[in-house]
Amino acid sequence: MLQPKPGHAAVRTFAELPFYLAERYDRPVLVRRCLADGFHEFSTRAFVSQTRALSLSLQEMGIGRGDRVGLICESRPEWSMADLAILASGAVNVPVYPTLAASQTQYILADAGVKAVVVSDDVQLAKLLGVSASLPALAAIIVIAPSQPLPDAGPGRPAVHAMPDAVRRGEALLAADPGLAAQHEARARSVEPGDVATIIYTSGTTGPPKGVVLTHANMLSNLWAANTAFGIDERDVPLSFLPLSHVFERVVLYLFLLVGATVTFAENLQTIARDLQRVRPTVMTGVPRVFEKFHHAVLDAVAAGPPLNRALFRWAMRVSTAIVRSRFEGRPAPLRAVVQRPAADALVLRKIRRRLGGRLRTAVSGSAQLARTTEEFLFAVGVPIYNCYGLTECSPGVTVNPRHAPRPGTVGVAIPDVDVRIADDGEILVRGPNIMQGYYNRPGETADAIRGGWLHTGDIGRLDADGYLTITDRKKDIIVTSGGKNIAPAPIEQRLTSSPLVAEAVLVGEARSYPAALIVPNFALLEERLRAQGAASGTKAQLIERPDVLALYADLLDAVNVDLAQFEKIKRFALLPRELSIEGGELTPTMKVRRKVVEQEWADVVERLYAHQPSPARA
Repeated sequence: MLQPKPGHAAVRTFAELPFYLAERYDRPVLVRRCLADGFHEFSTRAFVSQTRALSLSLQEMGIGRGDRVGLICESRPEWSMADLAILASGAVNVPVYPTLAASQTQYILADAGVKAVVVSDDVQLAKLLGVSASLPALAAIIVIAPSQPLPDAGPGRPAVHAMPDAVRRGEALLAADPGLAAQHEARARSVEPGDVATIIYTSGTTGPPKGVVLTHANMLSNLWAANTAFGIDERDVPLSFLPLSHVFERVVLYLFLLVGATVTFAENLQTIARDLQRVRPTVMTGVPRVFEKFHHAVLDAVAAGPPLNRALFRWAMRVSTAIVRSRFEGRPAPLRAVVQRPAADALVLRKIRRRLGGRLRTAVSGSAQLARTTEEFLFAVGVPIYNCYGLTECSPGVTVNPRHAPRPGTVGVAIPDVDVRIADDGEILVRGPNIMQGYYNRPGETADAIRGGWLHTGDIGRLDADGYLTITDRKKDIIVTSGGKNIAPAPIEQRLTSSPLVAEAVLVGEARSYPAALIVPNFALLEERLRAQGAASGTKAQLIERPDVLALYADLLDAVNVDLAQFEKIKRFALLPRELSIEGGELTPTMKVRRKVVEQEWADVVERLYAHQPSPARA
């Protein structure tokens, strides 16, 4: 439970959050969104009043306690308003990634039995209407920002409303009967901590998604515990860009609002670089891929610069890395590095921080383990980043690296009130108030996942003597070779992607005699490297077949193979002509690799890797 300010009652559920905001943070700007021509802003009063009006309108549409309401929208202020309006009605929010195909969207909404859906725009409306015939419970659709006239409800079709109209309808109801305000607040406050707040469907890396049932109490248990590690308060300026359909960013958003920080949403994932300069955030959350791409982008820019700049960068990183490694290891920093650090900061490091706005004091990485090279890089340039671990079934937080004693290469220690242990087969088990109620309508899979009060996460890891957790892989991702050897692919893939020349890497080898790698080059840096060597460039399709390019990546594999066990060594590799994508189904919306999809998509390439006897990687 969030610790209340002196003299104020605690927030028991998220249904109470709008009242909490109205009482404590009467701000001219509470939330806003970056747009091409400025910001779309909401004051506290506008945010709270529109949320109340929308909730009243939902109730008039027949949405009641326990009803499921879908939410298909990109991250923006209206996502949060719709979410809180749903919760204040006593209903259950079922968020859906807007990037999902119509068939995937239909599966989730049908499985949850949604009665209404809030969508962002005409594109999402068209997708929903295309599958509405197979959603018998669906009675109403609300469109946040329609750009054309809405279709009339025909026989057997759900009614379609524009969100501005729904808000105006709620306001009209309140004007006609002012007593509705007190009734609305009483209804919201009648929601209990143990009531279901949301059903979040997993990304489905290994099969159809499952609905994770979380209560208000589940998610609230994470908030204050997490903030003891992050130290976020009302002076902070957060930038939010991860999808709110994912529980990590959603709980973080609740935290930002509860502590009184003004939240800015990026316009979309493609505008993050622009929005960082506009907002100049002090705190930011992301997934490993976001931070690793930033790391590689800096290295790309340095590689393209003049020799003097490259030399200055290497010197500054040596100086600062020596200091941060000393801190991590609990020993005094080298005096020479301490003396040189101000100059390194002025000449190099400060300029790198400006790419992130120049004020970032805390970054948090979740969803998967961040590459240690990227973690050390960010600390060295003056951006402390705290690697944490969680999963949807844990609301989501399990562990976090403490600010006073971060340990790179780990995902930190268990948050307060959460217990972590390692099973005999290496699986990570978790117990605490954050654990889900179960998978929606799947009692068998729930019983398999939660045994004796412990959630079996499906992740493999180890705990050190100080309680720091290291994730080594997903249990289902373990590759078993034809010789019966078990290979954890994630650590090997991280070694590969730690090279700036590698954008993506996927290890294959299940039931094969040896492991091989599918590699997506960082084409921008590759072409820069070739130009520096006086070699010609070419199309991506040409580059991945050229002997000089293949030799470059063979050298990289040789370096990775050096200290691997014989059965883990990568015997062959293939370069792919494009990055893996969410749109192509190869990545989940949280940017995790769907291995089976990748292997199916590139099946012909994989078969060629095993079409003849293995030869050394450089052959």
